[in-house]
Amino acid sequence: MKSKKPLQIIGRSDIIDMPELGLHNVDAKTDTGAYTSSIHCSRIKKKKESDGTEVITFTIPGSKLHEKGLHHFKVPEFEEKNIRSSNGQIQKRYVIKTQIIIFGRKIRAEFSLADRSSMKFPVLLGRKLLQNRFIVDVTQKDLSYSEKKRKRTELTEKK
Repeated sequence: MKSKKPLQIIGRSDIIDMPELGLHNVDAKTDTGAYTSSIHCSRIKKKKESDGTEVITFTIPGSKLHEKGLHHFKVPEFEEKNIRSSNGQIQKRYVIKTQIIIFGRKIRAEFSLADRSSMKFPVLLGRKLLQNRFIVDVTQKDLSYSEKKRKRTELTEKK
């Protein structure tokens, strides 16, 4: 019988990497009330490429990522799903799959593309990503990022 991996404690928020999108040290809120994770973006458009394939294009303002300028993205693999927003309304949203790195673990997850401009955190980590991986301790925050910084410091000191 295969033993279950122990669940990792995650705080109410953390700082993650999204390497496939070229994003590092992105603020993320842990939200057990949300089923699907989401990422803040604007100018979301479905387009046809010259070869006939459909892509989703979107932008993320650098100010949400502690950077300057706009970051433009083009993603060829996506789905359109009905997502219940925080106010209870069903919205059609595009959903992409991308990798996040948290606690040194690479996790492939679905993220709905949403306008979160009025929200403090550009990324929301929902139950689908959290379940069977994490236990949420709302008294904590940035546990993964603190571990990442500590490991980086240890490596630097060894050199």
